[in-house]
Amino acid sequence: MPTRPALRRCALVALVALGLTGCVAPKHQASSPTPGVSASATGDPALSRYYDQVLEWTTCGDEQCADATVPLDWSEPGGETITIALRRVPASGGSPVGSLLVNPGGPGRSAVDTVGFFRQVVSRDVLAVYDMVAFDPRGVQHSTPITCVDPPELDALTAWVPDWSTDEGIAEAVARNGELGQACLERTGPLLGHVDTASAARDMDVLRAVLGDEALTFLGFSYGTDLGATYAALFPERVGRLVLDGALDPTLDSGEVAAGQAAGFESALRAYVTDCQAGPQCPLDGDADKGLAQIGQMFDRIRANPLPTGTDRELTVSLAFSGVAAPLYTQSSWPLLTQALTGAIDKGDGSVLLQLADSYYGRQPDGTYSSNQNEAFSSIMCLDDRPSADPADMRADAAEVQAVAPTVGEFFSYGGAGCAAWPVPAVGALESYEAQGAAPIVVIGTTNDPATPYAWAQSLSELLSSAVLLTYEGEGHTAYGRSNQCVKSAVDTYLLTGEAPADGTTC
Repeated sequence: MPTRPALRRCALVALVALGLTGCVAPKHQASSPTPGVSASATGDPALSRYYDQVLEWTTCGDEQCADATVPLDWSEPGGETITIALRRVPASGGSPVGSLLVNPGGPGRSAVDTVGFFRQVVSRDVLAVYDMVAFDPRGVQHSTPITCVDPPELDALTAWVPDWSTDEGIAEAVARNGELGQACLERTGPLLGHVDTASAARDMDVLRAVLGDEALTFLGFSYGTDLGATYAALFPERVGRLVLDGALDPTLDSGEVAAGQAAGFESALRAYVTDCQAGPQCPLDGDADKGLAQIGQMFDRIRANPLPTGTDRELTVSLAFSGVAAPLYTQSSWPLLTQALTGAIDKGDGSVLLQLADSYYGRQPDGTYSSNQNEAFSSIMCLDDRPSADPADMRADAAEVQAVAPTVGEFFSYGGAGCAAWPVPAVGALESYEAQGAAPIVVIGTTNDPATPYAWAQSLSELLSSAVLLTYEGEGHTAYGRSNQCVKSAVDTYLLTGEAPADGTTC
């Protein structure tokens, strides 16, 4: 989730290939809501149309699909409605103890499209006893979606290189992002003002009820931890077993987020450079400081002269950074970064960096995009936080970011220009995330996570009154399902028995 006006997102695994099998008949009998956990539990008769609904499941390949109905505006539950898309993997053991909701982050990433990824990440023992249910939050892909621009316009936005050196350049960035917001409003309508995280968390409580669960069991990665923490703050008495991996601190302002992420990606890039230089055929010579300087010099050259890619698209410096950032999400992708840097630095060829950037944004070879994740990201972020767009404030923040991240800091600066002219008002964060009375919540942090720095996991575990912190000492974004047996065993034990690991456990 590198933050700046050009579209960015915090993908769980940036290089996952996505696929979706369409939902077709026949219908399956829906599970009836458990008595006492739906409308009657809310104390509000106006909400009964949502909490008492019965889902109609259809076959989707090896899985089941359904749409749930929720209010467009939670302050007016009797008004317009939208749909939330669900994709369910029935418990392999045949007798589920409940549902495990999953979300891959973003904001804007489709869980429905990544259900295959979750089938690989979540352990077989957990899948045996839970119905795993992927859902797309409001505004995302298969739910009632945010729609903004056509693919060529999105190409132009992702390749665009703003000029932050003058007030005129900043004003142009504000105006251009305002035009994007206006296009979103024209194509999406009133939904654009209601895709905030708090509304999405309220939707999750409807899903809990209509799936028949008295308490929510949830696995959220990256931005999914924000959803989970917000749910816990709104509905502490309905918290079951929540795993929040790759944690965000929802109380940080956008400047603090930018500085934290810039430092995180700088640290991850340093770790990559050190690893690269220890192996054969690394395009970066000298020590880690010199290697980082060479990457910075590459960015400078590309800014002045975009690289050819063997296509009709040039590699701009914005795309080059996206191509560098994508493999840093998971250590297994580092060899791809070496291949990309070798092409760019040694041969003046931007083709591999462009491929990595396209993967980052979900751009397909035919020029279409696999989802609306980029537009949804901007729409959700601009509702949740509205940073200062004053040039003096942004320049001061940029100087601080550059100090902690001299190689990549520029790409995390001037984020206020992204939302300054957004056409709907911000909603903002909650006043408190203590979630007093909630059952134990497991927060996971990776010590050199580039996208969600470890310090955020520490602070989120302190914010949530019942949280315990599980630490993975390693590289990459998130830990469960990709790190080691220690993390896997701790999470599986918690999901299967409710026994949380001891606070401060390190793997």
